[in-house]
Amino acid sequence: MAKKEKQFAVIGLGRFGASVAMTLLKLGYEVLAIDSNPEQVQKFSDSITHVVQADTTDENALKELGIRNFDTVVVAIGADIQANTMTTLLLKDLGVNRIVAKASNTLHGKMLQKIGADQVVYPERDMGQRVAHNLAAPNVLDYIELSPEVSIVEVSAPQMLIGKSLAEAKLRSVYGINVVAIKRGEEMIVPPLPDEKILAQDILIVVGDSVGAQRLEELQ
Repeated sequence: MAKKEKQFAVIGLGRFGASVAMTLLKLGYEVLAIDSNPEQVQKFSDSITHVVQADTTDENALKELGIRNFDTVVVAIGADIQANTMTTLLLKDLGVNRIVAKASNTLHGKMLQKIGADQVVYPERDMGQRVAHNLAAPNVLDYIELSPEVSIVEVSAPQMLIGKSLAEAKLRSVYGINVVAIKRGEEMIVPPLPDEKILAQDILIVVGDSVGAQRLEELQ
């Protein structure tokens, strides 16, 4: 496995945690996967190089794993909010450099931030947003809300913009969004120049005002 500088630990091998661990492995990073359930550990023993069974609410167990040596630890424990919160608190006390914790809801997320999580993620909520935007506007291929005011949207080129240059489309002045990249088949144009023409099969990757992005989604 190719080694890079950063090392990650992922605690909790449910769907979210397993997906994070497997993706990081494919990107060439060292990953330690941890779960308290021996069945989950056995399930991923062939696909994840380093996978161990441990109770991460036990400070001594975390110390034995050398958890503070990892650059980033992802707390992906889902159903057990108490274990999720206690693990996050112990990681903070042990001096882990960066803690990314999965939250079940907004209140849980606020609690995780207060006890020291550097980043809180809401995978179920975020996936729900993506699915909803795709259902409401089939031309939307992906949607990520960076904040209530700012979003990244991957959208098929609206019919009314085809043939226009980015300058002529005036997406920044009309919608408050910027096209940061254009996918054109196998080609990725980053960044596209103002005189770049929008073609029929183009996929636009835009970032900016969430309201403007939603208006773009509604164009046909």
